[in-house]
Amino acid sequence: MSIEQLSPPQLWQHFAQICRFPRPSKHETALRDHIQAWAQARGLSTRLDRAGNLIIRKAASAGMENRLGVVLQAHLDMVAQKNEATEHDFIRDPIQPRIVDGWVSACGTTLGADNGIGVAAALAVLESPELVHGPLEVLFTLDEEAGMSGAQGLEPGLLQGQLLLNLDTEDWGEIYVGCAGGVDISLNRSLHHEPLPAGYVVRDLVLNGLKGGHSGVDIHLERGNAIKLLARLLSEAIPRFDARLLNFRGGTLRNALPREAFAQLAIPACDAVQFARCVELFTQTLQAELGESEPALHLSVSDAEAANSPALTAADTVLAIDLLLALPHGVRRWSQQIAGVVETSNNLGVVKVDERRFEAVLMLRSLTDSGLHELQTMIEALARLARLGVEASGAYPGWAPDTDSAALKLLQDVYQQLYGHAPAVKVIHAGLECGLIGRAYPELEMVSFGPTIRGAHSPDERVEIGSVAQFWQLLQAALAAVAEKTEAESTLSIQK
Repeated sequence: MSIEQLSPPQLWQHFAQICRFPRPSKHETALRDHIQAWAQARGLSTRLDRAGNLIIRKAASAGMENRLGVVLQAHLDMVAQKNEATEHDFIRDPIQPRIVDGWVSACGTTLGADNGIGVAAALAVLESPELVHGPLEVLFTLDEEAGMSGAQGLEPGLLQGQLLLNLDTEDWGEIYVGCAGGVDISLNRSLHHEPLPAGYVVRDLVLNGLKGGHSGVDIHLERGNAIKLLARLLSEAIPRFDARLLNFRGGTLRNALPREAFAQLAIPACDAVQFARCVELFTQTLQAELGESEPALHLSVSDAEAANSPALTAADTVLAIDLLLALPHGVRRWSQQIAGVVETSNNLGVVKVDERRFEAVLMLRSLTDSGLHELQTMIEALARLARLGVEASGAYPGWAPDTDSAALKLLQDVYQQLYGHAPAVKVIHAGLECGLIGRAYPELEMVSFGPTIRGAHSPDERVEIGSVAQFWQLLQAALAAVAEKTEAESTLSIQK
């Protein structure tokens, strides 16, 4: 069975088409241009703003012309993650979706349900001649997963709607009214190297099999960070064996929990047996600590060719590992206002160390500006002590909750009517584009909802088929139930 045959077919057919377009962040314009041509062929109005975001307009259904205007919003890019052994080029190869036990996943890569399902739902709304709705706009943004540059550059004065439905959350039955803000921190430092000491051999170390996941949604689960775990082993081995580090790398994206880390370490040949035993014992320690949360964790050591490679000096070997141990990762503080929600966190997402340079990328998130500032200040202080270069980039604001908004009341009422109970109303620790969109359009009232997605930002990403059908049902019903404009709102729309 192919995903095009799933229900609702109109949504899944669009998602299958989206999967055929490679669309990692900063490479999604081919999909955008395809969608724009598709919309124009159906007589829909389209416009690209100055940041490259695509806006599509569809006129109201007959008799719905005086309803509040709705903006459906989703992002076109996806996180590009695969395991080291998976052969896949995210720039050229399509995603291969598959159906397994009520879920759709991909073959060894991220699926792109985040946010492809939201994009597909919006396209299905645009295509449907039967669906009842008022004036409708669809906003497809670029580069959400790698800095939100599309939303950062969203052009004011183009959107005409009063309500915005963001289709980019991952827990069915929950409606989100706020999210964390964030900032990326890049650290770097030059290092010194020297020839390998005589009588040394080189070993490859690989730590993999971790679940990884979304650095906002999953940070509280305390899954293993491959960078931090491998650094722990090296911190034990380096002084014990007078070892030298040749290189270290771990993680691939600042907003994904690192699943894999790799290092080359030079040790005296006479200590090879003892070093192998050290790795074995450390593996047992990790399995005892993380066996429940990370059952597939695997740590291996193998011979490597020395090939006259230079290694870090003894002092810089220790410095590099000390930095990896000292840099924070995980939950910093839980919210005092919203029970069970992370307020502030940090993800040590990407590290690269070679004989010349130390580089690390961290993603900081917080529901409060003060929490974000405090964590950023702490990391910058650590960087000064270690004489690291520091660069902050990609900052985006949080989305302050508005529990009295018309958008929330609409979703709550429709959900209650459909399912006989109220939805959960929540704030999410992940970053959504709503804060940035609200900066350009402060009058918009916004909510976010979506189907159930698990393992986002990792090769385990999957979307629950049944929840997609419910998500589609709620979206259709909400569009049909949008309230009429007041006289003031009608006057404002005419002026626009």
